[in-house]
Amino acid sequence: MIIVTGGAGFIGSNIVARLTEAGRDVVIVDRLGHDDKWRNIAKHPARDIVKPEAVFGLLAREGKHIEAIIHMGAISSTTERDVDLIIENNLRLSIDLWDWCAIHQTRLIYASSAATYGDGTQGFDDEATGKALARLHPLNPYGWSKHAFDRRAIGDVEAGRPHPPQWAGLKFFNVYGPNEYHKGTMKSVVAHMYPDIVAAGRVSLFKSHHPDYEDGGQLRDFVSVVDAADIVLWLLDHPQVSGLFNVGTGKARSFADLARATFAALGRTAQIHYRDMPEELKARYQYFTQARMERLRAAGYAKPFTPLEAGVKDYVQNHLSKADPYR
Repeated sequence: MIIVTGGAGFIGSNIVARLTEAGRDVVIVDRLGHDDKWRNIAKHPARDIVKPEAVFGLLAREGKHIEAIIHMGAISSTTERDVDLIIENNLRLSIDLWDWCAIHQTRLIYASSAATYGDGTQGFDDEATGKALARLHPLNPYGWSKHAFDRRAIGDVEAGRPHPPQWAGLKFFNVYGPNEYHKGTMKSVVAHMYPDIVAAGRVSLFKSHHPDYEDGGQLRDFVSVVDAADIVLWLLDHPQVSGLFNVGTGKARSFADLARATFAALGRTAQIHYRDMPEELKARYQYFTQARMERLRAAGYAKPFTPLEAGVKDYVQNHLSKADPYR
């Protein structure tokens, strides 16, 4: 049995889809609420669905049958300012699951975030040492909560304290793909651009206020959720691999590239409008993110990453443009 926390969320539901398609026994831990989030998992035969507050009762009942916990559950909004709520959901639950897995010698794969890198001035190297992590300074409570747990995990490992037999923290960069529709303003840029292109035939991007970047030339490491799920399944198949790992492509692309790929997927000519960036955003805007992928490659992961144009085309043509866009 595999437990997937956040299993009805964006990345989590794509992992659940892959696991159930492979015939794995999956229990989803999540809250479904009152919107259409349930549709993310409606096509996949989970063994059970439980709320996060019931997870330790589940572990007590099923502990000896649990092969691994894939912990994707979190408050993922970078604009959330209730820090107590973030700590309760992102840090406290993660620590408790880590400790349970250490005691019961159960494997743990968990979601960290590229938000742990802060403004990027320290680079994007997923070095799994306390010294390296101490150099990072996240910019918001969400990124800090993920960073705090990374530091706790690395601290236990370096000190020789009990820890899961396999542990892997995944620093997700700019993930896009099906089943993100419930995320509101936190959806990927592709998901935001698609309805604008369909309705108005144009998209609006921020102008650049940095001399080294042209308008629309701001760079991000956009990664398909298909690749993100591939990495999780690879880790499940390689229990000897532990560490912190970036989940990106290693190749930054511009927002203009992303827009052009979305227009091309719809068979339309790109019409891009550039607008001024809000004043409050200018001082803390990141112009460049790019995952270093050498450590994951050195661990043995060899599968190529999906090129931006191919990933966007699949997302637009096989999901966003369909009456049923769910994975």
